[in-house]
Amino acid sequence: MSLKDIIPNSSPISFPGLFGDWQFTLGPTLGDLFEGLPAFLGRIHWYGVLIALGLLLGLGLCMRLSKRFGLTEDNVMDTVLWGVPLGVLGARLYYVIFYLDLYKNADGSLNFSQMLRIQDGGLAIYGGIIVGFLTAYILSRVKKFSYLAMMDDIVMGVLIGQAIGRWGNFMNREAFGAVTEAPWRMRLWARDGQLYDVHPTFFYESLWNLIGLLLIRFVVTPRRRFDGENLLCYFLWYGLGRLWIEGLREDSLYLFNATLFGEPVRVSQALSAVLVVVSAALLVWKLRKAPNKAEEAKTESK
Repeated sequence: MSLKDIIPNSSPISFPGLFGDWQFTLGPTLGDLFEGLPAFLGRIHWYGVLIALGLLLGLGLCMRLSKRFGLTEDNVMDTVLWGVPLGVLGARLYYVIFYLDLYKNADGSLNFSQMLRIQDGGLAIYGGIIVGFLTAYILSRVKKFSYLAMMDDIVMGVLIGQAIGRWGNFMNREAFGAVTEAPWRMRLWARDGQLYDVHPTFFYESLWNLIGLLLIRFVVTPRRRFDGENLLCYFLWYGLGRLWIEGLREDSLYLFNATLFGEPVRVSQALSAVLVVVSAALLVWKLRKAPNKAEEAKTESK
């Protein structure tokens, strides 16, 4: 049994190395903060609220930058309206596939009603990214806009959503790491009252995504030399971060019974490694082939 199985989602949270005995006790739903809310509102999870906030902020940025990428605001809106709900389904499907035993009845048959209960938790970001990006590709063929240009714009919104959405994991007391004595350790209370100091991996990934957003927005985008450059930089940056952070987590999805050097293979680490290698290789190849706009300007001025 892992730590995630014994930590309740109402556990107090503290950071003893940073804030002493102070505890965060707010529960995972709106009703834990706002008394007197109608029952259906009180049951709304902060996780959903934070994801919605990240989506709105990401959409606003992508629409504001759309002209820079030769797109229209309608192109961006259509992509988001189709990509987000289908991406959520993809994230759920990805999770269910690798945790299939959790969705089986006693006789071994699949419990489809339980599979659909997204409100009970169980989303995997890579599944959402894969399905969301595939949806955008299909839409680009139908609507006749540049898929790679759209992805260069959209990945910045994705990073905003990921950076904010990870705080939903904090509210749910999930996606934390292994036991540590680091000064920034996060303390959780198990159901039996025992204390565990763990890596706040939700924060690591949130901060990593925020830094990635700033780099792509203010360093890569102004110097972008080909469509798809932001996308490759996103895969490279996110893959590197997830490769490291996933190794610290306690709730990883594993590649069935596959092992490497005697250790079970974490799905997200394996996929991250592939993304890093492929995106780095493509980035180097494309940058060598792409024209240098600064050099072109010098040549034309002569």
